[in-house]
Amino acid sequence: MVLLLPIFMFFFFGFVKIFALLVLVQKIEVAAFYAGRRWQLESHRNVAYEGSFDDRRLRPDIEKKVKESLGCNIPSIRGFLGLACNRIKVTVQRTQVWNIVRLRVPVLPWNIPLMKFKFKDFVVIKYVPNRDRPIGFNLPGL
Repeated sequence: MVLLLPIFMFFFFGFVKIFALLVLVQKIEVAAFYAGRRWQLESHRNVAYEGSFDDRRLRPDIEKKVKESLGCNIPSIRGFLGLACNRIKVTVQRTQVWNIVRLRVPVLPWNIPLMKFKFKDFVVIKYVPNRDRPIGFNLPGL
């Protein structure tokens, strides 16, 4: 019985970490939806505002809110999930009809004894329409 308790605790902490990873994936999806919707509603189509407002004030504010929603402002959550909060990025690629909003969340490798897990960055891509009415899609030849 004495030898089974450490083995049980080892598997218990492993399952807790895997469950935390599942919760983190859901939090990343919600944060990406927030980033895409806010970019859709508050960004500008006018080129004069792209550099001054959108890239300098709006995108950093969206990144700040995304980091807060993922738990970067709480040290215990940040440490347990292994978030690399200083490398979380929200990037936006503008096209004529859609804005492509990418949320990249890197996770530090987990150091569980006898198990080493290294994850790739979690990347969520949201296609956000511009504020005006999108161009209708027509099949060629019809």
